[in-house]
Amino acid sequence: MRRRTLIGGAAALPVAFTPTWALAQAFPSKPVRIVVPFGPGGIADLVARAIAQKLGEQLRQSVVVENKPGAGGVVAGDMVAKAEPDGHTLLLMSNGTAVSATLFQSLPFNAQKDFAPVATLGVFDIAVLTAADSRFKSMKELLAYARANPGKLNMATINVGSSQHLSAELLKTSAGVDFQVVPFNGSPAVLTALRGGQVDAAVEILGPMLPQIAAKAVQPLAVMGARRAASLPDVPTMVESGVAGFDVASWNALAAPARTPPAVVAQLNREVNKVLADPGVRKQLADLNVTPRGGTPEQLGELLASETRRWADVIIRAKVPRQ
Repeated sequence: MRRRTLIGGAAALPVAFTPTWALAQAFPSKPVRIVVPFGPGGIADLVARAIAQKLGEQLRQSVVVENKPGAGGVVAGDMVAKAEPDGHTLLLMSNGTAVSATLFQSLPFNAQKDFAPVATLGVFDIAVLTAADSRFKSMKELLAYARANPGKLNMATINVGSSQHLSAELLKTSAGVDFQVVPFNGSPAVLTALRGGQVDAAVEILGPMLPQIAAKAVQPLAVMGARRAASLPDVPTMVESGVAGFDVASWNALAAPARTPPAVVAQLNREVNKVLADPGVRKQLADLNVTPRGGTPEQLGELLASETRRWADVIIRAKVPRQ
């Protein structure tokens, strides 16, 4: 039996029988944690910190970011899945959450059953880039070469199973071309190989590449999402480059442990959507090349389910080894 909780001046009642509206009134009663499955300094971490600061102001309670990188997000996911379902421990979800469902032979949690979706936070672009002095000046040129020379084009990404790696694999099948996907251990290694001419092109998150683009060290050929990037309005989408229906972008979201009271989830959803409407937060996210995108818990649940199905199909077709 959990400890008894006093609500105002009322007599103590067992938490198990406390109405959800009463739990919502008591939330938050202590600092809220956002567990991030990546190290400090990356896009996901910076998004979480931007959200946490404003969310804490609104809740009048500390909201702290706790980085738990490693094992494809399994460590962070397991921690949140086993946390007290009271809304005080949240998981920063990403594409990786959907990918892990198929990429790993076994997981200590089921992302669609062991978490209560709260809200999507934002989406950010993935791009195909070449070195500034590359012979390929457009995505159409690169795809034409790949079609005429099967297997000769090299496309760099970060590690196997990453959003970048699987996006490159999806591009192969969607465009009907054959090229070599070459995984590297991290974005700095990808950039070094690209600028050094060891690879023909790379698939990378756009935000961190913007300084390299501004310095004319690399050039973007196309973004993989449905719309052009606001930061690069002259760079076409993959659809505009001739790959029909192609729409891939990274995303972040927040989820709570399953069995978190619906009233608490609803309160968190309202507060997160309010955060995403704040001009200061929107400016912070725009500087990271992240487009704010809130919504309902149901919409996040649908996104997670559809992304899980899509990446499962890519992993199986590309014969990516399960970990």
